Amino acid sequence: MRNAPPIDAFTLRRRPLQEKLVDIGFRQLTLVLAASVGIVLLAIFLTVFSGAKEAMATFGLKFLTTSAWDPVNEEYGALIAIYGTLVTAILSLLLAVPIGLGTAIFITEDLLPRRLRDLIGLLVELLAAIPSVVLGLWAIFVMEPAIRPFLSLLHTTLGWTPFFATEPQGPGTAPAILILVVMVLPIITAISRDALNQVPIELRQGAYGVGTTRWGAIFNVILPAAVSSIMGGVMLSLGRAMGETMAVTMIIGNSLNFSVSLLAPGNTIASMLANQFGEADGIQVSALMYAAVVLMILTFVVNVLAQWIVRRLSLRY
Repeated sequence: MRNAPPIDAFTLRRRPLQEKLVDIGFRQLTLVLAASVGIVLLAIFLTVFSGAKEAMATFGLKFLTTSAWDPVNEEYGALIAIYGTLVTAILSLLLAVPIGLGTAIFITEDLLPRRLRDLIGLLVELLAAIPSVVLGLWAIFVMEPAIRPFLSLLHTTLGWTPFFATEPQGPGTAPAILILVVMVLPIITAISRDALNQVPIELRQGAYGVGTTRWGAIFNVILPAAVSSIMGGVMLSLGRAMGETMAVTMIIGNSLNFSVSLLAPGNTIASMLANQFGEADGIQVSALMYAAVVLMILTFVVNVLAQWIVRRLSLRY
């Protein structure tokens, strides 16, 4: 066995200098990359805001509280689109979170053979790879006709409430909510699964050691330990649901008539932009830009809220 060549004193002094230069270069590179993301986002916001200034000056805050959208008389209000955006995003999340979290628990605990659990996890992840336009077509031709009898039953049973007062005729807010559930489900499931897998095994063993049951360990130990990461995934899914365009545009109905009924056709900011921007001119373009600014602000508020919730939950647990 040959001996390693000797290292002189100059080489020993040069190594720390090289490592220091590499460290400085890496930090500068990451700073530039992080700053470039912020610069791009700021440039996008300023571009949209610049295009919306005319509508802001003309309509002011009344744009947010009126539902008229009349290009002929140049009267614009985004209340219908704002209402549709919030309702579809929030209700889809209320449906997707229990399903996604339950699926994550199901594939991380030893309830099934490992191969079968891996297969279920793979199928859920492949669901995220389906293009939104394909999901929109599936919603129109398969999902909506399949759920229409159930929606009619809701109308017959709960038609006395304003939320189910409209008889379902086809595209509407309820089918849009369900297609959003399909689209955000892989995000919630994947992030929740990774968060549950990161829980230290010592916590599980400690819970079993004091005599708790499997479900007691899941609900009292494992979920509280992973709740901050799970909430981060939920808020990320909320932002995705608010900004989804193609699938929602194809199934929501794109109605300009305000209705609180979930069975009636509705509208969202993203679908309104997709439908009208290509043919808009004059102040209508500025009004659409104004609606885009509102959507960006709503998304920003969601992200700030997500950071606050994750930080509070991290400190709590």
